[in-house]
Amino acid sequence: MVKDKEKNFVSAVVYVRNRENTVVDFLKKINGVFQEHFLKYEIICVNDASYDESAKKIKEFGEKYLECPLSIVNMGFFQGLEMSMNAGVDLSIGDFVFEFDSDIIDFDPSLIMDVYNHSLKGFDIVSTAANGKKRLTSKLFYKLFNKSAKTQYKLSTESFRILSRRAINRVHALSKTIPYRKALYANCGLKMDTIQYEPLNNARLESANKPSDARLETALDSLMLFTNIGYRASMILTVIMILATIGIGIYTILVFALGHPVPGFTTTMLVITGSFFGVFAILTIIIKYLSLLVNLIFKKQRYLVESIEKISK
Repeated sequence: MVKDKEKNFVSAVVYVRNRENTVVDFLKKINGVFQEHFLKYEIICVNDASYDESAKKIKEFGEKYLECPLSIVNMGFFQGLEMSMNAGVDLSIGDFVFEFDSDIIDFDPSLIMDVYNHSLKGFDIVSTAANGKKRLTSKLFYKLFNKSAKTQYKLSTESFRILSRRAINRVHALSKTIPYRKALYANCGLKMDTIQYEPLNNARLESANKPSDARLETALDSLMLFTNIGYRASMILTVIMILATIGIGIYTILVFALGHPVPGFTTTMLVITGSFFGVFAILTIIIKYLSLLVNLIFKKQRYLVESIEKISK
């Protein structure tokens, strides 16, 4: 038992989606670490419209075993990991906030304190990443993202992280909406680090292999918002179409000069070619303006909380 407990107030935000069989065991383990090392802490479980008994089991566990405040944030409808975690972090009051994007524990619980102690060395954001095999789609996404995004730090697959209150305030100052937390964390200007660890099991990899439309949507949104991939692809297609239009114009002139075109063919084709050239030139300008707007303004915040249950003794 630790005699001199940490005096910083910490919050743990846990994402929950249909995890009735695993969430209680997860809460027991992280609560054991927090209870041993911290004087004051809170646990916030974000129930993302689970249709099993996840919320019920969390509530029962909190009423019977927890001495710390427990909040259950019930999302109004399924909104995915990013929006749900934003709701949980917004509710947190800790000097430091742990973000657990899942209830999978493939690490020794002592890693939680390793991350906290590392943050005290001057890092406002400290993440953990498991060594070993990664999903092919994840590797492809992070390769594209890191190559195209102008972020201060490179992103990778993470297990959980800790944020200082200064980091949370800085990110909220950068954007009122946070469509992809990791991208803003990596480019908020504060010191960030990652602790690598050897996974104790393959639970995280097996869970990540399950198909998820929400994960795909988040990946596409992130590439569009935080990288120039969409702009570059649009520009390439626009240039190709402009070149094709110019080619058609040259072909039309050659037919007129060397052959015997159908009456009206040359005029019609030149008008069509000129019109298409103008349309694609205008699209190029519009695409540039849209890319600037995306960089300046994020879409309206979408998360909707149905209710918040606070359980404390």
